[in-house]
Amino acid sequence: MVTWFEIPVINMDRAKAFYEKVFNIDISLHKMDGVEMGWFPNKNEVGVATGTLIQLDEDYKPSSDGVVVYFSSEDVANEIERVETSGGKVLINKKLISEENGFFAQFIDSEGNRIALHSKK
Repeated sequence: MVTWFEIPVINMDRAKAFYEKVFNIDISLHKMDGVEMGWFPNKNEVGVATGTLIQLDEDYKPSSDGVVVYFSSEDVANEIERVETSGGKVLINKKLISEENGFFAQFIDSEGNRIALHSKK
């Protein structure tokens, strides 16, 4: 049901560098109607959500209190070990949910957003 997400940022360059390092990806920068956006890689697959880092006005602020976006990964240990060296803070290290549901971890990104990871192993 989720098709798009937006992660508010204060400093696009800092946030772009953080996410590129943690996830080992390239984020492409775009400006649309004066809004700075950093698009996550998109495979254009039906039913697969993608999103953007977004720098907007003062009403669009990073938060650790709202909705939490979960990023899928092969093994959450890979990304969570890069969080602090990239400028974030680990909140929950890799933790087993259950044998059938896999693992999760949570962190605060470089901008102050609570973000989570999920993997089967």
